[in-house]
Amino acid sequence: MLKTILWFIYFVFSLLYTIPALLKVQFLNRQNRINERDEITHRTAQRWARMLVNLSGSQIKVMGEENVPKEGAVLFVSNHQSNFDIPILLGFIHKPKSFIAKKELSRIPILSTWMKYMQCVFIDREDARQSLKAINRGAELLKEGYSQVIFPEGTRSADGRLGEFKPGSLKLALKANVPIVPVTIKGAYHIMPKGQLKIQPAQVEVIISPPIQVGNISAKESGELAEKVRKVIGEKL
Repeated sequence: MLKTILWFIYFVFSLLYTIPALLKVQFLNRQNRINERDEITHRTAQRWARMLVNLSGSQIKVMGEENVPKEGAVLFVSNHQSNFDIPILLGFIHKPKSFIAKKELSRIPILSTWMKYMQCVFIDREDARQSLKAINRGAELLKEGYSQVIFPEGTRSADGRLGEFKPGSLKLALKANVPIVPVTIKGAYHIMPKGQLKIQPAQVEVIISPPIQVGNISAKESGELAEKVRKVIGEKL
């Protein structure tokens, strides 16, 4: 329990510590110096995310990062095991990325502002119309060159097993015509089990599979795309 208390204290004070960098990002944004803004945002977010994971005592092993295209935006599609999935993917996969994230994160001061400059999209899973708008916005950002991460199960797994993908969850890749990079996370549910606040160390593997190209696929193939990606992710669990 002491580790958990210390982790949450660090979470709060480390966010406060990023305020000077955030002010610089806001200044660069007003000056329309987008490349500089994005560089500082990615660097700060990645360093902060790695520290959060390391403080849990967890060990992260990434395999297959050579499968991530170096040029152009991609849609990372990952299974969802833990609240730590976002800092794990943000901190330990080097390609800059943002997230299709649940709307609850938009209520956390400072963090939500950083997520805005990361080009994250907040989604309300209970509102179908807003969810569609969020998917369309995610597709626009992909077209602009910002890689995105989506968790198509829509919620965390309680036991590490892979759930069903939400219908239409991969439409933004088709709309933006960008590669899908399947990501399998193994063991992260041990760090903070669903329904608990206790944080404990875990051995976590992140397995990145080769990209799946979506250009020029048929209507039938597009309908089967979610199951194809789900199968790739599931085979590595």
